[in-house]
Amino acid sequence: MIIIHGLTRKLPEGKTILDGIGARLEPGTFVAVAGASGSGKSALLRCLALRDRWSAGEYKVDGTDILKAGFAAKLKFRRQIAYLEQKPLLLEKKSALKNVLIGNAEQTPLWRRITGMVRSDDYMGGMDMLETVGLLGHAHRQAEKLSGGERQRVAIARALVHGARLVFADEPVSGLDPHSSEELMATLKKLCAEKGATIVAALHRLELAEKFADEIWGLQEGRLVLQVRGRRLTAAEKLRLA
Repeated sequence: MIIIHGLTRKLPEGKTILDGIGARLEPGTFVAVAGASGSGKSALLRCLALRDRWSAGEYKVDGTDILKAGFAAKLKFRRQIAYLEQKPLLLEKKSALKNVLIGNAEQTPLWRRITGMVRSDDYMGGMDMLETVGLLGHAHRQAEKLSGGERQRVAIARALVHGARLVFADEPVSGLDPHSSEELMATLKKLCAEKGATIVAALHRLELAEKFADEIWGLQEGRLVLQVRGRRLTAAEKLRLA
């Protein structure tokens, strides 16, 4: 259980980009964060992933305020979260499977990233996760030959194989065609249901949030103005997020 209370972020020049946000994250939930450009979607995800500093607020995980916790507690939490960029960074000359097994720079020693060596007992886990995200047939295809949607799914598989249980995805369908966008969203929904992952995704396309998300959070000028179960939004609700 994760409880966010009073999340505020101010830039050095004094501008407030997140203002007193409060919410609750249930395990295994797919949350879509919606709002116009500049509403604070990316800033919210970066704060929740501990990539940006909070100016104020509480971030309670199973009753412990991570912001006030010691180094060991923060490190343990960081190992359970993953932050996915709009364009995931992969090792272009290595296969989808190797990218999943080697992990990213925060998860893997430099020598393993250079040599590409992985433990044999991790192999099946990587294959299982690629099957889960629908890429088993592309396991040995080089990353540079994958489509945008396939690259996103490799990044998701990589995060979960390396222990992430809380995934923050910043505009994961950006640049994808409608079919690929739907496939990726269905994959995220499946991971929540089957793997118990909690996923928070910033989305600019409301129709995808309405169709796939368990919850929709709406931001407007850094404030949380909408928090509802996943459903078709009313015209008035959509207007608030335009």
